[in-house]
Amino acid sequence: MKNILWIDDEINHFKSHVLFLEKKGYKITTCKSGAEGIDNISKNTYDAILLDQNMPGLSGTETIEIIKKNHSDIPLLMISQNYDNDTVEDAIGLKISDYLVKPLNPNQILMSLTKIFRKKEIISSKTISNYQKIFLDLNNKINYSETIEEWIDVYKTLTFWELELCEIGEKDIYEIILSQKKQANKLYSNFIENNYQDLIHNSNYLSSINLFKKKIGPELSKNHSTLMILIDNLRFDQWKSIEPHVIENCYVKTDLIYSSILPTTTQYARNSIFSGLSPLEISNIHSKYWINETSEYGKNKFENELLNEQFIRLGLKNSFKYHKISNSKDGELFLNSLNNQKKNDLTVLVYNFVDMISHAKKDVKFIKELASSDKAYRELTRGWYKNSKLNEIVKKAKILGFKIILTSDHGTISVEKPALVSGDKEISNNLRYKTSKQIHSTKKEVLSLKEPSDFLLPSNYLSSCYIFAKENTYFVYSNNYNNYVNMFKNTYQHGGISMEEMLVPFIVIEPK
Repeated sequence: MKNILWIDDEINHFKSHVLFLEKKGYKITTCKSGAEGIDNISKNTYDAILLDQNMPGLSGTETIEIIKKNHSDIPLLMISQNYDNDTVEDAIGLKISDYLVKPLNPNQILMSLTKIFRKKEIISSKTISNYQKIFLDLNNKINYSETIEEWIDVYKTLTFWELELCEIGEKDIYEIILSQKKQANKLYSNFIENNYQDLIHNSNYLSSINLFKKKIGPELSKNHSTLMILIDNLRFDQWKSIEPHVIENCYVKTDLIYSSILPTTTQYARNSIFSGLSPLEISNIHSKYWINETSEYGKNKFENELLNEQFIRLGLKNSFKYHKISNSKDGELFLNSLNNQKKNDLTVLVYNFVDMISHAKKDVKFIKELASSDKAYRELTRGWYKNSKLNEIVKKAKILGFKIILTSDHGTISVEKPALVSGDKEISNNLRYKTSKQIHSTKKEVLSLKEPSDFLLPSNYLSSCYIFAKENTYFVYSNNYNNYVNMFKNTYQHGGISMEEMLVPFIVIEPK
């Protein structure tokens, strides 16, 4: 039985209401002033408190302020004759659970109490029911999707339900959606294996290569400054976790998913975004900006130069400035310079924090604990963003009137299944793809490309091949096998084929 305290100087007028609630299973304790109510709370435990706003002595809001100091977890329902903005805003500011206006109907109170005590149960039941209704349809979409547009729709739907079911805490149901996603990734990998060569040569396929030309360039204007933010390694589900904070007080102009090219890494995907060229074209046309796999030199040191070359090639006359942020100090400096960035038609900001989280999981024990699952990874991302310099930058950019483009170069996936790989000494290091003169691995777990140029990829040697891990596989060598299996299992990696790595958010927002 739920124990309710009702504080109202005219409580005698509500005897019928009290009887009604008691018949519904609530135990109601009444008192006639804020002071008496506070005294009651110090001696007894209550599950919720109803209190009138207009009382002699302590008002309702004054009583709430005192209660909140020591009992912030008790749900509070304010009752008032007033519905003016000031009173309502004061009450909302005190984080009350509900606001009821006299004259009171007892069912009003019952509904409010039901919402408080059964909200999670009701939401859980409704969410599960809605998921059950779409389960078979979603299964059919997973099993019979034949185009990239259909797969994007599948991924959006899976992500929506993963987030919904994650919130209600029903483990068995949550495992079902994860199982559906696993099956989807298996079939999506098969789709990419069978269709990627045709897709990458199709100009209508929105990918890293043509993203700037098709989606970013058309947003540029001499009359309206644009801030493009590329958060390295941001998955679609991570975007959904920070979305409410980003789009607050904004108009969402564009909300879509595009495809990262293979390999889903910075060297390939992000260089293609800034150059507007395939990796093969970059290596041929701008060889001084293309760094071979075996080189220890940074693979993305020339993004500014590649972007400048793309502006020239596309005939764009807009001014732009490129910035890269890898720490809070750089973020603070950029934040302070944001007013000055208004003089540029386009300001490009590459933000690296999410990528650092995924890489740190392998080496830092507490990161492994904080990002032990996709749910935890999303929560870590949300917590970071809310307290980050990037959040401050976005808020300030809105105030200054920037159009904001937010996107990423690729996503990441938690790997679970090791696959043996072997090759010559100059084989690349990435756990989700390999390139070398010769590579050997279990065929069912990889996509093997014998002619890289057919897939718009350069050959690092006279004779090169690439292999890509599918689903949640990661590559390990036979030497020290068990050590590397344990080191990298359940870490976040990218470079291979999965919906999480390849299907990337692209958002355009404008101030209201």
